[in-house]
Amino acid sequence: MRKVQIGDVVSIHCIGKLKNGEIFENTYNGEPFIFQVGSPEIIPGLSEALIGMEEGEEKEVLIPYDKAFGPRDENLVRTIPRDALNIDVEPEEGLMLNLIVDTPRGEMNFPATIVKVTDTELVLDLNPPLAGEDLYFHIKLLKIYNLDEEDLIL
Repeated sequence: MRKVQIGDVVSIHCIGKLKNGEIFENTYNGEPFIFQVGSPEIIPGLSEALIGMEEGEEKEVLIPYDKAFGPRDENLVRTIPRDALNIDVEPEEGLMLNLIVDTPRGEMNFPATIVKVTDTELVLDLNPPLAGEDLYFHIKLLKIYNLDEEDLIL
């Protein structure tokens, strides 16, 4: 039977948990996750865990933070004037934002979480929400697609 290699397009179901058991991802309640193994949009540890798996196979893996979303960087916690952001809702702690910033390479999106609100300032955390976290996954490989399959829609 064929085994997953870098570059394969696969569909999986997975449950992702933090060390404390909190579930942050569960595809079993919806559509499977379809992606290309080794793609830069996928955390490296997930791609590595799939290499060598066969369709129907399940496994439990620990993905250390350096193979997931990287370490937390306290330099990415920034204080800005409250009126520097133009948002349609009242800012509150825990609110997730998608900041769009003009750069020399064009517009870039940066996720941010508001961690503190004062009358004059907002404290934003630009770290990915799971930065610094080791991730535990239960993975079930559903399918390895042939790149010429008509039913493949990414």
